Amino acid sequence: MRYCDYTFVDRRGEAVTGASIDYGGHPAGYTKTPQEQIAYVSAHDNETLFDSIQYKVPLSTSMSDRVRIQNMGLSLVALTQGVPFFDAGSDMLRSKSLDRDSYNSGDWFNRLDFTYSCNNWGVGLPPAESNAGNYSLMRPLLGLTDIKPEREDILKTAAHFREMLRIRKSSPLFHLKTAADVHKRLRFHNTGPNQVPGLIVMSLDDTVGQTLDPNYHRVVVLFNASNKAHSFTIPKLVGTFLTLHPVQAESHDPVVREAAYSCSTGTFAIPARTTAVFVQPRGASRV
Repeated sequence: MRYCDYTFVDRRGEAVTGASIDYGGHPAGYTKTPQEQIAYVSAHDNETLFDSIQYKVPLSTSMSDRVRIQNMGLSLVALTQGVPFFDAGSDMLRSKSLDRDSYNSGDWFNRLDFTYSCNNWGVGLPPAESNAGNYSLMRPLLGLTDIKPEREDILKTAAHFREMLRIRKSSPLFHLKTAADVHKRLRFHNTGPNQVPGLIVMSLDDTVGQTLDPNYHRVVVLFNASNKAHSFTIPKLVGTFLTLHPVQAESHDPVVREAAYSCSTGTFAIPARTTAVFVQPRGASRV
């Protein structure tokens, strides 16, 4: 059994495998074990995650929402199966002032400020060699002071990143070792043609096979990347007790602390641009 043979329901309601999804002429799923998968949203090549967001979101997007969008990307990587890869500084909103190829740009554009005072946005137009073609887009953006993060914004992302790492470490279910375990334990629930746009709902089950997690029977993660709050019901969970993960119950982020779950209906409520993790503690299987 191979990792790339994992079956899920696509937007048309059809059961497909990762190996059957085309990605630039190649199978999107191709590895045999989770350890062979490297997950990332930004790397040393091309723009940083923050700079990509600056390019893509509407100018009217608040800095608070820009931070939450960055944090959503970090959450997806942190809670994936396989090996999470984080570009240096992505936990501090790192910017290279839109430089897409900074290997020879020196410290002026590659600076990492570990005091969290500045993320290096807007320090000037990056070198022309790899960027001149985008100068007409860069100039107006880099000159906007209201889309430059303050120290408070940077600290929010640093705190969020640490929380995601603590959650990942809290359960072996976030780093399954074999393809067989992925097949048995991982499920996606918001699927098919009637799925809620922008919402990923996954569950990790420790009620099947050998016990892996001494603390939790089950973990449910909801990634709400949309700009609207959503509710989502998993009928199978009606009567099952789950609670917000202890790390998030005491989170620095007051928004995620508003995420809720109804045991009587199996319904989750998830705020906009938020990742919420719910757990079913051992000894509290049904109510």
